[in-house]
This record gives sequence, structure tokens and C-alpha cells, in this order.
Amino acid sequence: MIKRAVKTGRITIGGGSPVSVQSMTNTDTADTKATTAQLKALEKAGCDIARLAVRDFKDVEACRTYIENFDMPLVADIQFDYRLAVACADIGFSKVRFNPGNTSAAGVRELAAACKANGCPIRIGINGGSLEKDIKAKYGGVTAHGLAESAIRTVRSLERESFSDIVISVKASDVRLTVDAYTELDKLCGYPLHIGITESGAGTDAIIKSAAGIGGLLLAGIGDTIRVSLTGDPVREVITGKSILRAVGLDKNYVEVVSCPTCARCFYDLEGLVGKCKALTDGVNKPLKIAVMGCVVNGPGEAADADVGIAGGRDKAVLFRKGKVIRTLPVAEAEEVFMRMVGELVRG
Repeated sequence: MIKRAVKTGRITIGGGSPVSVQSMTNTDTADTKATTAQLKALEKAGCDIARLAVRDFKDVEACRTYIENFDMPLVADIQFDYRLAVACADIGFSKVRFNPGNTSAAGVRELAAACKANGCPIRIGINGGSLEKDIKAKYGGVTAHGLAESAIRTVRSLERESFSDIVISVKASDVRLTVDAYTELDKLCGYPLHIGITESGAGTDAIIKSAAGIGGLLLAGIGDTIRVSLTGDPVREVITGKSILRAVGLDKNYVEVVSCPTCARCFYDLEGLVGKCKALTDGVNKPLKIAVMGCVVNGPGEAADADVGIAGGRDKAVLFRKGKVIRTLPVAEAEEVFMRMVGELVRG
């Protein structure tokens, strides 16, 4: 289902627009030097939308600097004091995120009025860790039904204030729970969905956990913007998010280097050649595919759609384009010719 379009600064969420990648600063928001540096790093990494935690009015004042100096849409993250959210809408944030589990009904009404007056969208950020007590009591804890119900209840409260510039998230640290909640919510409303696995942790396990949840939802056609939540440098969140979009086929504007896992039939330094290809094509925004295969048994056939490829043997290697072998050369010479072919393809 194509969701309603919600304009967040220069980025449109929903409405059939490309899935955007978000991240969040982890510097002290009031420290303008450190936070500006991190926002620049996020922007350079390709972050579409960046969020900042706003804890007090000192943070609000600091955020004026970021709003004035960045074209990248900025989102204010508010957890408890709705007055901070109102102030953030007033100073020009591209969106405000609030947690209904920590916000009063009166606060929601005032926030809706401020955001409506300023043309500022709202993300309803439902988290498993702060789900409303009555909903947890109703379902006996945090459940997918409860997360979806909380989101819809908050949507209705905003709609009663004639506010509909809404994005929704229903995150938990449990992958299955999160996927089930978004799957249910997707059927219940036409608002765009911000997807992610919250508190996923750090390192490889966290990346896999996020990729499983986010990737599974995207493959099912659910999700309009993503945030990979990783402990540590938020730039890694952006890099991982972009990789997920590429893996599920939603971003084709890059050079894909495919290679086989190798076996005893591989007699050349395939891993080293893959590294050279990746280094040469890093940051190139072209929809190209390069294949580095371990042997000629299935190499050209398995990578028949590659723009260029190489498949090694004991003494010789074949070079191929779109599955068709074009040359057979000694391995060392083949590697040199292949890298020239890759370079020409990238430059062309």
C-alpha cells in the first residue's frame, strides 16, 4: 500500500518516494561544535534525515544553529516535556518525534496546534519499553497488538485536532515482535511508517538483527523510511541502512561486486582481487555489477548478468561480459586486464 506523502524538509516520506535513511546524533546537543561535526559526518555519509535529542530549553537554543546551517532535514526527539516539542516546532525543525507513552493528552493537543501552525510533521514514536500502562495491562505485557493499538489511538487523538501530517513507528528490540507490529499497523492505516529495530546493540550481531527486521519488512513492501539503531558512531547506521536498501533491491545506484565463497577449485587470490574491485568502485553511484568468481565451472553462468567478470583456473582465467566469455589469459595477465576493464566501466 502506498502511504500518504509527508514532507520532511526536502525529503518526502511515503507517497511512493524512495525509502530514506535516517540516523540520530549521540553528541551533547548543547555542544554546538561536536554536534555540528557529527551532523556534517552524517550528511557526508549520505544520511537523508538526522534526529537530535532535545532534553531542555538549552538544547532548543543550540538547535537554532543546526537548523540554520544544514539543508539536511532535522528532527527533534522529545521524550517527556511537550513544551520542548512545541518550541522545536516554532524554531523550524523539519519534524518532531514524541512518545505518547510519556506525553499527556493535553500536551498532545498543544503539540498538534503548534505543529499545524508551523507546517511541522509529527512522528508518533511508540517504543516497547514505554508502552502505555493500560495497553500493557490489557494484553498482559508488550505485544504487537498493543504497539499497533497505541499508534492508532495516538493517530486518532491527532486527527481529532485536524492534524494529519503524521509518520508512525512501533519499535521493540525483539525482531519478531517488531515485524508483527508493523505488519499489523500497515493494514490499519495509510500513514507512512518509520521502521527499525530499537536497542539492537553493537557490532555484527546488531547489524544482522537490524537487517533481518528492516529487510524483512521492506521485502514485504512495508516501510517508508528507516533508521538502523547501533551503539556507537551513527555514521555506521547510515552505511548499514544504505546497504540494507541495496540488498533488498531498493537502491540500485551503486556498483555491486559479487563473488563466490571459493572452494578447492579456486587457485588464485580471489579475495585480494575483490578488495581491489571494491576499492576502485567505492563511492561510485552507477548501477553496475562486477563478478569475481573462483573457477570456470559455473562462474560465467552464475554471474551471467554481470557487466564484467572474471573466473579463475589453475593457470588461466576467463574474462566475460554478460555471461559471454571474451578472453582466456594466464591468471596474472587476466587480473590486470580485468582491472582495466573495471576501470573503463566505472569511468565510462
